[in-house]
This record gives sequence, structure tokens and C-alpha cells, in this order.
Amino acid sequence: MNRKTLFIVVAGSMLLIFGVAAVLFQNYKAEQQSVSISKSTAFERAGAPVKGPSDAKVTIVEFLDPACETCRDFYPLMQQFIDQYPGQVKVMVRYAPLHPGSDQVVKMLEAAHRQKQFWQALELLFASQERWVINHAAQPMRAQAILESLRLNQEQFSADRNGSEVAAVIQQDIQDGQRFNVRATPEFFVNGRPMLDFSYENLSRLVKEAVAAAY
Repeated sequence: MNRKTLFIVVAGSMLLIFGVAAVLFQNYKAEQQSVSISKSTAFERAGAPVKGPSDAKVTIVEFLDPACETCRDFYPLMQQFIDQYPGQVKVMVRYAPLHPGSDQVVKMLEAAHRQKQFWQALELLFASQERWVINHAAQPMRAQAILESLRLNQEQFSADRNGSEVAAVIQQDIQDGQRFNVRATPEFFVNGRPMLDFSYENLSRLVKEAVAAAY
């Protein structure tokens, strides 16, 4: 076998090896993405409030208490992620009423959600948090008075707030929060991955890595 023939054989073999390796890598990446998606859906709940494009491949699930000051402070950052990664990131809110009295307030949020005014209600409560949260305890009647400025069907709002369907939703989120070891708010999961150390920088890193993996 002359040198030219040998070179062609070696080059062809290397190309074949690289081709097989590339296919295996793509299959591995697809499998890992499938596992990630499957894992992330365990943290999601059908019908939960969502902000951002419904087909986004990266989901930030936030377990939230409207009486939590840190939840209030982190709230604008969620929109920043949606804007930073257009079409790629969405935020889902789940309820974690850990403050005294918050269980009644999240029922109001869910009742507002059923009239497509969840985000308006949440922003109102965050903007006036010092008026209805006293000594780290929620005052439901004060929160209700604040929400009266929304254009809600009050009869439906009252019925939903006190109804069994809303109670079941809140209970499911509480149980899931316990299952996922949510002990403080806000608690974030990005495509199923938790923050090991709580900080905006770590959350931003998780989102960046999830976007890179998904797209």
C-alpha cells in the first residue's frame, strides 16, 4: 500500500470515527434534554399562573408567598429573564404560603387568576405589602381591600376564593412544596434544577445554562 492510499484510508477512518462520535453526542444531548424536561415537569402544575411564551423550553418555577419581602424584591427580575431571553424563558408561580395568614391571601390570588388577573393582583399586593403585612403576618382583610381596585366580578371572586377547587389547588402546591423541600420563599427551580445557594447570581447562572442546553 503506497503512502497516498494509506493517507486516504486513514483520513476516511478518522472521518467515520468523528461522524459516529458526533451522532452519539447528539443522541446523548437529546437524551439529557429529554430527562431534563421530564424532571422539570414534575415541578409544574397544569393551570398555574405563567408569564412568558407558552412554548418556551426553559421554565422557572417559583414557589412564592405574597407576604414575603424577598419575593417582592425578586419579582422584577423574573421579567428581566423573560426579556433577556426572548421566546426562550417563561416563569410559573406556585403558592407557598409560609407566613401566618398567607393561606387566605393566596386563595385571593388564585381567585383573581381565574378571572385572568393574577399578575395584576400580585403586583398590587407587592406594591402595597407594608399595608397588609404586619410583623411578618398577613392581614387577609387588608389584602382583600387592596384587591378591590381590580375590575373583578366580586360575586365570582368570593365564590372562587371560598370554593373547594381553589382550596385543592393551594393544597396541592403546599404538598408539592413540602415534597420538594421548600422551606423558605422564594424558592426557584429552573427546568427542575434547584438553586443550591440562594442568590440572584446563582439563579442567573442556572437560567443561562438551561437556555444553552435547550437551544
